[in-house]
Amino acid sequence: MTYCVGMILDRGLVLMSDTRTNSGVDNISVFRKMFTWNVPGERIITLMTAGNLASTQAVISQLGERMKAPDERDNILLKSPTMFQVATEIGKLLRTIIAERQTANGDRGKGRFTASIIVAGQIAGMEPRLFMVYPEGNFIEASHDTPFFQIGETKYGRPIIIRGYDRTMSMEDAVKLLMVSFDSTLKANLSVGLPLDLQVIERDVFEPAHEHRVTHDDPYFRSISSSWGDALKSAFHSLPDYSIVGE
Repeated sequence: MTYCVGMILDRGLVLMSDTRTNSGVDNISVFRKMFTWNVPGERIITLMTAGNLASTQAVISQLGERMKAPDERDNILLKSPTMFQVATEIGKLLRTIIAERQTANGDRGKGRFTASIIVAGQIAGMEPRLFMVYPEGNFIEASHDTPFFQIGETKYGRPIIIRGYDRTMSMEDAVKLLMVSFDSTLKANLSVGLPLDLQVIERDVFEPAHEHRVTHDDPYFRSISSSWGDALKSAFHSLPDYSIVGE
């Protein structure tokens, strides 16, 4: 399983992903799920992936191969004129790869290949944009009504973001909010795990403003986890007592 979050703010984009993949309780591995390409002063594009690992790695590998020979192949990351076009082409690539693997699996194959991708970034002269690409290749874009996307194991961390998000918040507060969201998810589901990858993309700065890998011994994350747990206990005990009549 996976947990990835992309959040759009007035100041830019904040992204975080876990790194755990597993095929059962006795087969747990660490794989990076956040990938970035940028041209200084011109564009930055980051992808976060969830779902069938072979399918998502095939997408990333094909994009990487096109980066190695930009003059000879259609490089959708470097040549697409808008982020909308980037999302469109990534959707097509994801749909094609899933269809090929499903066909190879055959009618009698077990399960269904599925994957989803968060696409985030900015191209010079345009606004930062955030998309969620579905396995079918279609996608939706973040807006004022839907300012963040989650993929993977979303349910445990979503209430935290909904209650704490403010589009005008600072990058630092956004990082803090995501740390709490991920801590809540880690506590509730063993299929999401450390280390975590964090990236901050400031508006009109076409390279990561901040990147960090959160490991088990990360002092800030451990402080957030401990402090959040204590704050929840304190808030619970401060609530009005319930009265059971007759007892």
